[in-house]
Amino acid sequence: MHWHELLKSEQEQEYFQSILTTIANERAQGVNIFPSDDELYTALELTSFDDLKVVILGQDPYHGPGQAHGLSFSVKQGVKIPPSLANMYKELATDIEGFTIPTHGNLTSWAKQGVLLLNTVLSVQQGNAHSHAKLGWERYTDAIIAKINEHKSNVVFVLWGAHAQKKGRFIDSTKHLVLTSAHPSPLSSYRGFFGCQHFSKINQYLIANKIKPIDWQIDEQQPSLF
Repeated sequence: MHWHELLKSEQEQEYFQSILTTIANERAQGVNIFPSDDELYTALELTSFDDLKVVILGQDPYHGPGQAHGLSFSVKQGVKIPPSLANMYKELATDIEGFTIPTHGNLTSWAKQGVLLLNTVLSVQQGNAHSHAKLGWERYTDAIIAKINEHKSNVVFVLWGAHAQKKGRFIDSTKHLVLTSAHPSPLSSYRGFFGCQHFSKINQYLIANKIKPIDWQIDEQQPSLF
């Protein structure tokens, strides 16, 4: 099964076409929108539906120049590692034996192993956080999560923070594993994110269900996109 088949009817709906029209109009008016049009769906392009093992939900894309490239929490090589991702790396270093904190924040290698790095909102205006939160993206990503819930089993959903946890209503916890904690943001990471051990719990669950675990170590070399 492919994302295209699952989401075709959703993408044909008026609300979805309205999102794309709004983005095109804003770009035509000179507004910088991140990520670029060809990177809006990077998460779905890098993580095929058949290979999907884990969903890590973010909120909306980074709104600084050169940061967002279509994967939640991830930035391209050469871009400063954002605070939330730095905290994720700190947790990994204490949770996964042998994990070495990398010098960059490109999480492409996770995506290619079946980790869907999905933001709940897929675009943002430069310097204006949550500026596209009301466009309709939430409805689209609700549909993505509902399709995963319906057509897959033994997927790990990682919901950090209240915003991501709202998506939990679409997930059947009897057929999937749902992990929740505070968000890794510096504002909340000490309220339950640090010490959550979610990365090792993901692999324990995958192994228990005879699914290949995730290699969380980030290669220092430039990852190829496909």
